[in-house]
Amino acid sequence: MSTLTAEIPLTAPAADTPVIPTALFVNGYTGPVARYGDDAWSMDPINANPSTERARVLWLPFPASMRGECRYLAWLMINIALPDIFLEGRPPSMRTRQSAATIYRTVLQWRRFAIWLAKQGVTSLMACTDEHFRDYALSLNRRPKANRNTVSAELVGLTRLWMFDRTSPAPLHLPEPPWEREGIDDFLPAASAGGENITEAISPGTMGPLLIWALRVVDDFAQDILAAWAENRRLTGIAKTSPRTKEGLARLNTYLADLAEHGRPMPTINVNGRRLAASLYIAGLTESAVVQIHIATSHRRRWKEYLAAHPGGCPLPSPIKGTVGEASWAPSIDFDEVPLLMRHLGTACFIVLTYLTGMRPGEVLGLRSGCCPNPDGPGQRHVIHGYVYKTAVDEDGNHLSTGELRDVPWVAIAPAVAAIRVLERIVPAGELLFGSQFHQFGGFGQRTHVALRAETLRERVEHFVDWASQLALRLDRPREVIPPDPHGAIGTGRFRRTLAWHIARRPGGLIALAIQYGHMRTAVSAGYASRSRDGIHDLLDIETARATADTLATLAADRAAGGGISGPAARRAILAADQAPAFEGIIFTANQARKLLTNSTLAVHDNTNAFLTCVYNPDKALCRLRAGQATPSLDRCVSSCANIARTDQHAVQLTLKADEFDKQAAGELLPEPLAGRLRDHAAGLRDLAEKHYRERITIPEAPA
Repeated sequence: MSTLTAEIPLTAPAADTPVIPTALFVNGYTGPVARYGDDAWSMDPINANPSTERARVLWLPFPASMRGECRYLAWLMINIALPDIFLEGRPPSMRTRQSAATIYRTVLQWRRFAIWLAKQGVTSLMACTDEHFRDYALSLNRRPKANRNTVSAELVGLTRLWMFDRTSPAPLHLPEPPWEREGIDDFLPAASAGGENITEAISPGTMGPLLIWALRVVDDFAQDILAAWAENRRLTGIAKTSPRTKEGLARLNTYLADLAEHGRPMPTINVNGRRLAASLYIAGLTESAVVQIHIATSHRRRWKEYLAAHPGGCPLPSPIKGTVGEASWAPSIDFDEVPLLMRHLGTACFIVLTYLTGMRPGEVLGLRSGCCPNPDGPGQRHVIHGYVYKTAVDEDGNHLSTGELRDVPWVAIAPAVAAIRVLERIVPAGELLFGSQFHQFGGFGQRTHVALRAETLRERVEHFVDWASQLALRLDRPREVIPPDPHGAIGTGRFRRTLAWHIARRPGGLIALAIQYGHMRTAVSAGYASRSRDGIHDLLDIETARATADTLATLAADRAAGGGISGPAARRAILAADQAPAFEGIIFTANQARKLLTNSTLAVHDNTNAFLTCVYNPDKALCRLRAGQATPSLDRCVSSCANIARTDQHAVQLTLKADEFDKQAAGELLPEPLAGRLRDHAAGLRDLAEKHYRERITIPEAPA
């Protein structure tokens, strides 16, 4: 046996041998365990990450001639740890023992390779050669939209195939993949930005009203919805436990007779386009059996005809306290409407948490009730404690399936805390805030302790958009309809990118609905561990650098078209704009972003709210709140600051804004003192525009 072979059985397990031994089970697992001969192997016994898919390795899609070989190597990957020698000089992602998700993905990579080999006429892994590895890598590079990350992951998966064959007591003698000897770079496509760095931010036109409605649901509607859900559960409980008795029938007959006497509609629900009696609702109100309601409304002619002539809803008695503006958001909540509203409430909480914390969707889905305790004393911030799974390792460097508590929690601002408090009213103490068994609301959900699936939440976000838009129209607020995003479905993974975009480009804008926007960069960044790969620091730097590059490009284009630049920082702005071509078309990596942001001559930031550009010099900045502040506080621009520059476009915007104020001042119903202030403000804006045209520097006047 090779000296690299771990302590494992010398022969393949029997067909009825458990694939995963109890010693490897994650805490509390009591479910079924696959047998070696099964056609499907569930990874649930070693998967404690609530936000990952419930993976099942399927063996029938493998070529029959290589199925047994791959099955045994997969069994080794689950049951043994690789010798440390294999990890020398490798990235941290190559662990001695892999996570359930990595095992599943690796076996899928083996399956794709085996199918490719079969198409080449290869019937056994023992016949695989160095040239087969090379040709397969080349075929991966030829695939449409192939990128380095995807191809690299495939090749690393085949490296694991070779590694576990080396540790096998009965090796197939696979050759060492050539990228192990020659380096992997030559086997990968050309480098390009990927992942979050090319994810499109949700457009401001979509994100603005979406956030408004999500915050409204959490802050203003939640109490009404939760009270209606409690009443729905109470009535449902009564209906499902009420026996069929004469007393119950008498109460039902009295209830129906009272409806007829006063001409009130009979409570109904819509089932496939048909109005049927709301049996659970009526049974709960009358404490009669559901079957008695069904018989009365379906078989007794009087009530069958009355239902057809007087169909109505089934409003719950819980009061509606939430408002939008001065109007109540709903006249009442119907019994059969509550499950959908509860789903919308959970979705609103997800949107608020994902967007206002900067967490990845998986991190949000892994949060549990109690993760955000109240601060110990006044003036202290709320923080959110969560678990990490992807990078969790034990003291030996093996993947830790149970995850580990983050060493640094996230900072939580008030709306995020409010969303957590709402979710804690939905799920029991200690449970996942988005546990699937608690977010079905009357449906048939999973009973395993996992979070809602990403696909489910993607659908719920789109449904929330439709519902909120319909509500905006019903409340006569057409401007708050949520328009489609130009880049497609909103999904779940774009909120983090959008937060970084808005922090970098819209200070004092969208997110400042009820939050001090200027603190968001600090608050969000402070919520991440020093492990920058897990944080939002890189995204913030990339978006700030992109905004800077866009501003430089705009300044350069204006100058080339004959435009002018004015202000105390005009000449510094011109010098910076001259370097704009160096950044044209670049999609910034984190390193490129930091290189630009640390170049003090390129610190140019457009402030559309103040109609100016800030050429940031911290020694001259009147907005600076602390020493060493790397970027300006654009929500605190001071008109006398030496870092201000203006372009012709800014001057045009100043004039348009002045015209808008004059138009408002001319309104017949506006009090004179307010109208006077608007006229004075308009005059001040026109003075700034005129000053720009008097003092602007154009290309002939620019320094050589």
